[in-house]
Amino acid sequence: MFQMNAWYVGARSDELGTRPLGRRVCGLPMVFYRTGAGQVHALEDFCPHRGAPLSLGTVKDDRLVCGYHGLEMGCDGKTVAMPGQRVGRFPCIRSYPAREHHGFVWIWPGDPELGARTPLPEFEWLGNPAFAYGGGMYHIQCGYQLMVDNLMDLTHETYVHATSIGQREIDDTPCRTQVTGEHVVTSRHMQGVAPPPFWQAALRMNGLPDDQPVDRWQICHFEPPSHIMIEVGVALAGRGGYEAPDAVKAASWVVDFITPETETSHWYFWGMARRFRVDDPELTAQIQAGQGRIFAEDQDMLERQQRNLLAWPERSLLMLNIDAGGVQARKVIERRLAAERIVVTA
Repeated sequence: MFQMNAWYVGARSDELGTRPLGRRVCGLPMVFYRTGAGQVHALEDFCPHRGAPLSLGTVKDDRLVCGYHGLEMGCDGKTVAMPGQRVGRFPCIRSYPAREHHGFVWIWPGDPELGARTPLPEFEWLGNPAFAYGGGMYHIQCGYQLMVDNLMDLTHETYVHATSIGQREIDDTPCRTQVTGEHVVTSRHMQGVAPPPFWQAALRMNGLPDDQPVDRWQICHFEPPSHIMIEVGVALAGRGGYEAPDAVKAASWVVDFITPETETSHWYFWGMARRFRVDDPELTAQIQAGQGRIFAEDQDMLERQQRNLLAWPERSLLMLNIDAGGVQARKVIERRLAAERIVVTA
């Protein structure tokens, strides 16, 4: 089950060109498209004539034209025209609230009236000129809550990402989990450790030595429905750690927008927003490529985990201290789901 009354990232802005884009979000088949003025709209991906996917059609004069028999839909879900037919009594299809903001297309799959009066999520890095952002998207064949678990417990880095960001000290350093309302934070601070390969490169990129001990931090922030922002970085040891001035550290936000597709698949919009050398596009591309390889390692593990869980559905899983962040995030999700069920049945 999914939280429907929430803003999810449905697509990256650069995915929407002149043709429609079909995508399933929270189990709902949707079609995204732009008008000539660049406005983004989202409808059910269903032609009321014969049920063909509208995403296989075209956009003409700000209308979505079905690629099967030429039926034309308006952005409000009403049929506007069809060759040789009167369309006044054609049934409407659903129109979803959609907004474009700083490179992302946001979608609200639930109550449209509630969506119209609910602001988009705000993040420190989003649209902030003090940060440079680069990222991508993966289509992952596992339930979205498995990705939430993965990102709220970074202990796996020692093993899944042993050649890039993993190190033994992650295992040796306990993490702390706090819950404030619906905001779950899991943090880990490591003092006087050797920087792993990814962070050695980041230090060099920021003009800092890569062969000295560093203080390293990982602070994972979960907020519903399934957004996780992770503060990560290293500072030359003894200079203040997380609070160190920018001149002696390399710090970034790892961006994770997790959008459910089905019960066993999701869209994972990933990226990194950094606070050093923000005017260097080549550096952005370099970090993006390296981060993409790291996330590909997560994908393989999570998809195999999902297949195991489907093969042995009767087996219960262990909950350890390192799982506290994911457990608390799941509790927030369950409370949200329960609240939506009450509204629906009232």
